[in-house]
Amino acid sequence: MSEITQTNLDNILPLIARGKVRDIYEVDSETLLFVATDRISAYDVIMNNGITEKGKLLTQLSKFWFDFTKPIIQNHLIYENDDIFTHLPKQLSEPKYRSQLEGRALLVKKFKLVPLEVIVRGYITGSAWKEYKSKGTVHGVKTVEGLQESEEFPTAIFTPSTKAEQGEHDENISIEQAETIVGKELTAKLEKIAIELYTKAKEFAKTRGIIIADTKFEFGLDEKDELVLVDEVLTPDSSRFWNASTYKIGQGQDSYDKQFLRDWLTSNGLNGKENVSMTQEIVDKSRAKYIEAYEALTGQQWK
Repeated sequence: MSEITQTNLDNILPLIARGKVRDIYEVDSETLLFVATDRISAYDVIMNNGITEKGKLLTQLSKFWFDFTKPIIQNHLIYENDDIFTHLPKQLSEPKYRSQLEGRALLVKKFKLVPLEVIVRGYITGSAWKEYKSKGTVHGVKTVEGLQESEEFPTAIFTPSTKAEQGEHDENISIEQAETIVGKELTAKLEKIAIELYTKAKEFAKTRGIIIADTKFEFGLDEKDELVLVDEVLTPDSSRFWNASTYKIGQGQDSYDKQFLRDWLTSNGLNGKENVSMTQEIVDKSRAKYIEAYEALTGQQWK
């Protein structure tokens, strides 16, 4: 198996964006083709090589969560897996294109994007823990006193950030700042639905031995200005997953996301450096973590 770090559809469909993970093509004025590659980034830098099948794992896990959250909110998914090929130009069914799309592509409806990263935190960790230690606040807001690292908040909190261009950093902002970007009413709607989505997913994941410490959602607006869940959902790339069996308050936790990669980059003085290739050991260990998270959450064996 080889990694697919970049797709090439020979201009059969116009490429409109390459993100950190996804290549996005326009099918028509209302439809996009989302292709999750095997690219991986850490410290806002994309590695030269990828994690084998990572794009497929992310796509199938997102599909699982889109189904799970359907009773709460509509989403952008139209077709997935083999169904996409009957709705794409015939040439894309040829082996050289099919091999790039199979299992890792979704046909999605195009929506007007809400220009915020909608982050929900259930546990205090990462940048929120750093801020809390020094100021007693999270995203500039006072929270309960006496929390320890990795402790669960009494209730999940909404901590928005700006959506940065590739290679730039998202910036943590207050709810008041979010209101100046998208308005008070929409900010309140985002907070309510994001906390509901996170809480339902968190409680479910606990039954599967995984703690979802925090997550990032993205939303669009339909023609009636109703919220739609878009992008990827509750994957190790957009969330912090911890193993419930090894969870201990008062310390950092082993994570299902890019922990091996970040630790390896840091110990080798490579964090933030361009033009880095991962060792095969880091690729294999990272892939095993993605598979472990997928199998635990979905209850299905990765083929």
